[in-house]
Amino acid sequence: MTARLPALFISHGAPTLVLEDSPSRHFIARLGTELPRPRAIVIVSAHWETRGLVVNHNPTPETIHDFYGFPEALYRLNYPAHTDAPLCARLHELFAAAGLPAQSTEQRGLDHGAWTPLMLMYPQADIPIVNLSLPHQASAAELMRIGEALRPLRDEGVLIVASGSYTHNLRALAPEGSEPAPWALAFRDWLDRQLETGAHEALADWLRLAPDARRNHPSDEHIAPLWIALGAGGRDATAVKLHDDWRMGNLSMACWRFD
Repeated sequence: MTARLPALFISHGAPTLVLEDSPSRHFIARLGTELPRPRAIVIVSAHWETRGLVVNHNPTPETIHDFYGFPEALYRLNYPAHTDAPLCARLHELFAAAGLPAQSTEQRGLDHGAWTPLMLMYPQADIPIVNLSLPHQASAAELMRIGEALRPLRDEGVLIVASGSYTHNLRALAPEGSEPAPWALAFRDWLDRQLETGAHEALADWLRLAPDARRNHPSDEHIAPLWIALGAGGRDATAVKLHDDWRMGNLSMACWRFD
């Protein structure tokens, strides 16, 4: 019998994460060795938003260097991923059953929100993947519903990885080593409590209920993958915080698993 795999939320940080010596880099690299080896991975990144839900059928998605002004070594990195065509078909089947229209593309590569955690967790690029988009401006409840549709995959040897950021106000970053601001800590603490107690209704209403929600997330795309991971865990899931670290003062690198 195939072991049920978790759904993961990973804060991917800056693309320099793959090169640096930091607690978050070492944690993500270690995570890949500690989990049961998946037969395939569904990856959702904060950096691929589309109108509606899109499944990437590109057989060999290229490595996109979707950033500017970083060290030259980053632009030489390549993650030679390959896509699992039967899993693409399975995704369309699950979305159809859930009443969720899904399109397909063969034109998309892997942005750094996808290849940063994959490169650290599975550096050999020998596990097939399917890249799934974030529907632009979807509510937390709608994203949880997408995650719920993915839930059966966890019993089919598929690891669900949702890559974003627990907090993401790039205009409020501070010098490296700075203490997190009270508004970032208050948001982190509220989010932790809701996830640990399974308060799905409160989380669906996070913009109204969470302290300084818009200060921590001026736009939704970096927290949006969390709602997909939460939905894939299910209503009865146990939420476990695997990692907690801060970069540049107010950028949370928190990572969670949902079982």
